[in-house]
Amino acid sequence: MNRNIIAIAIAAAGFIIGLAFLGSAIKNRNKSENTISVTGLGTKKFTSDLIAWSGNFSRNSFELKSAYDELANDKKVIENYLASKGIPKNEMVFSAVDIQKQFNYSTDNMGRSQQTFAGYQLSQRVSIDSKDVAKIENLSRNITEIINLGIEFTSSPPNYFYTKLADVKQQMIADATKDAKQRAERIAENAGAKLGNLKKATMGVTQITEPNSTEEFSYGGTFNTSSKEKEASITIKLEYEVD
Repeated sequence: MNRNIIAIAIAAAGFIIGLAFLGSAIKNRNKSENTISVTGLGTKKFTSDLIAWSGNFSRNSFELKSAYDELANDKKVIENYLASKGIPKNEMVFSAVDIQKQFNYSTDNMGRSQQTFAGYQLSQRVSIDSKDVAKIENLSRNITEIINLGIEFTSSPPNYFYTKLADVKQQMIADATKDAKQRAERIAENAGAKLGNLKKATMGVTQITEPNSTEEFSYGGTFNTSSKEKEASITIKLEYEVD
């Protein structure tokens, strides 16, 4: 008899504890559901203040020394030309000389492939990073002046950067957070509720594109370097409790 009473008491206690856990779970579940998730956007347009430009020049000869001497002379001519355009020598960076053997390929009467040595091709690259964007832009557009000096020169399109990007990001984060909070407050107000504590904040990646372009955003972030004018954007996702 005593054993039956004890078993019933234990079962009753277990039932009561179970109800307590169930009630707590329901309460917590309802509490977790009383949230608002919103995404805010921060954008900023700016003009690049750093330009990077490079060009390649080369010489061909059957004699390695001859090609090297001609290339060295071309380098001096290019240095003098750039200096005449107001480019400081410490901004001119010349790469190491690249040497490639050239071959002509043909087929003999028996259909066998043949290769014939066609000489050496030596090439070198000059690069300039400058904050004088307008000057380097003008230089890159008038590169035929170097070609007219008898140099085989190929110019690359300039790349544009911004040295104060960290400041831009800080401002965009602040704007995106403010935008997200205002959205959450508006939703809560329209629902007759009150915005509670912030539970979670998630920042998206920075996207930098040309203004009014059709460039697509990427998962890892887009960084346009071909345009001097840029537009950056970032998203902030906020999750608030609602009372």
